[in-house]
Amino acid sequence: MRYFICFILALATFPCLAAKDPNLENLGTFGNWTAYTYHDEMGRICYIATEPQKSSGKYSKRDDVFLMVTHRPQEKAYNVVNVVAGYTYQKKSVPTLTIDNKKAISLVSHEDTAWAKDAKTDALLVEQMKAGSNGVLKGKSKRGTLTTDTFSFKGFSKAFEKINEACNYL
Repeated sequence: MRYFICFILALATFPCLAAKDPNLENLGTFGNWTAYTYHDEMGRICYIATEPQKSSGKYSKRDDVFLMVTHRPQEKAYNVVNVVAGYTYQKKSVPTLTIDNKKAISLVSHEDTAWAKDAKTDALLVEQMKAGSNGVLKGKSKRGTLTTDTFSFKGFSKAFEKINEACNYL
């Protein structure tokens, strides 16, 4: 189910698709974060997303990069932290997310996506994001290219509150 998030993000990323999809609703932009809801046959999905403020690495081509937090009430899954890297991760690579110079948290990667290993780690990351000012994601592409993406948490708390309200997670 975590991969379905990528489909939703694609809708949000391409306004022409989002405009044609009555199931996607933009709840607003708060600082650097935008809140969305999406309705499918399984129910409501609420998520927030942001793009990096800065990206570095010796790559010639890279797709869009996003950091997201998602609620899927029908699955009782809340605070799911997810990254879309903009490239395919190297097999067995372990991307890391560091918030405000705290200890780096290892993520699980598959293809172009990475996520926290469990709900406890998701909750820790969300708490750090609420209190933090920035996060640094480090990863390695299937070609061995090291990348560093820096995300701002300006507006995170307000966007997060918006999806909590939309998915009745208070």
